[in-house]
Amino acid sequence: MELKELPKCPVETTLKLLSNKWKILIIRDLLNGTRRFGELKKSLGSITQKVLTTNLRDMEETGLVIRKVYNQIPPKVEYTLTDIGYSLGNVLDSMADWGSGYKEYLKILEKNNKIK
Repeated sequence: MELKELPKCPVETTLKLLSNKWKILIIRDLLNGTRRFGELKKSLGSITQKVLTTNLRDMEETGLVIRKVYNQIPPKVEYTLTDIGYSLGNVLDSMADWGSGYKEYLKILEKNNKIK
């Protein structure tokens, strides 16, 4: 991706790079270290092979992920976050904190019979 293709707004740029839930969950899993394709697919559950492949290729193209292919049979491919990919850990930490706070908020509302 080229700089001229990115939106002027930095929030919009981030959204463009993390355009769907799968990319965010892939980053979440890769924050723990290098993973093989099958490991990612298994940890993500309901993702199809095609969707995982498409997202990983896009993330490689945008510089978030490095793909390493080993010349062996059966083929071995590993995915690792780049430094800029790892820097998204702070974004995911903030999302996790917000999500936890929102769950607590809902618990309080339920306790006070404000929602069902």
